[in-house]
Amino acid sequence: MGKSDPRARDRIIGAKLRAIRTERAEISLERAAEIAGWSPSRLSRTERGLRNITTDEVATLLTAWRIPAKEREEVLAEVQAGSSSGWWDRPLPGVPAEVGAVASYEADAVELVNVAIAVVPGLLQTYETALGVMRADGFPDQDVETNWMARLRRQQILAKVDYTAYIGESVLRNAYGGSDALRGQLAHLLGAQDRAIRVRIIPAHQTQVLILHSWMWMRFPHTTPVVHVELSPGAFFIHGKDAAPYTASLEQLDRVALSQGDSRKLISDLMKEL
Repeated sequence: MGKSDPRARDRIIGAKLRAIRTERAEISLERAAEIAGWSPSRLSRTERGLRNITTDEVATLLTAWRIPAKEREEVLAEVQAGSSSGWWDRPLPGVPAEVGAVASYEADAVELVNVAIAVVPGLLQTYETALGVMRADGFPDQDVETNWMARLRRQQILAKVDYTAYIGESVLRNAYGGSDALRGQLAHLLGAQDRAIRVRIIPAHQTQVLILHSWMWMRFPHTTPVVHVELSPGAFFIHGKDAAPYTASLEQLDRVALSQGDSRKLISDLMKEL
C-alpha cells in the first residue's frame, strides 16, 4: 500500500480529532475548518479516516482550535507513536497489496477475531499448511516463499493483541499440504491455546448462526470496528454501520462455538485419527 493511502491509524486519529472538536473545542465542522484554513470536505474526510493525515496537520488543527498546550502535546505524542512505518509500507514482490493493507489494520487493532469456514486463519497457519493453501489458490511457485514471509510477519501481532479464532469443524479435516501437514497444523492450534490464544471450534452441523464466508473482525480505540472479508475474487474492508451485522454475529458465535476445553478435546481426538 502507498504511504499516502489511508490506514487504520487514520481512522483512529480522525475519530479522536472529531471528539476533540465537538467535546473540547465545541465548534461545528464548518467553523473548525474555517479557522484552520481548511475546506469542510477536507476536514470531514479527515475525521472519517478517509485520507492520510500527518502529525503536522494534527498540530495545525489543535493549535487553530486553541487546545491547551499540554493536551496538544499528549495528542501529538500519541499520533507520533502510531505513525511509524511497518514492513507493509515497503511492498514485497509478488505479495498482493491487500496483504499489506490488512497488516496495517492488524497493527493498530486492540482486538482481532477470525471466523474461518474454509481454511485455518492465516494468523494461525503453519508453514506446511500455508504452502498447501497458496498452491491450491494458484500462487506462482516463485511467489510462495515471499508470501509465506509476509504471513509470518503478520503472525507476530498475536503476541500483542487480544485474539480469538472461531474455526469451522470441517476446516480441521482439510489436509492442505497432506496428512503430515494437517497433523502439524492441529498440534499448532493446541499450542496456540497454551499461549493464551483463544481457539474455539464451530460444530459442523449447527444451524443457529449462518456463516457464508470467512472474515476477520477488528476493534480499534476511538473508532468503530472494521471487518476484513475474504472472497474468491479478492478481499475488501467493511466500515461503519455496515460492520454491525458482523459484530452481532460474534455474540451468536460465542453461544454456538465449543468452549476452549471442548475445542481442545475435539482437536486432540482428530489428531488420534490421523
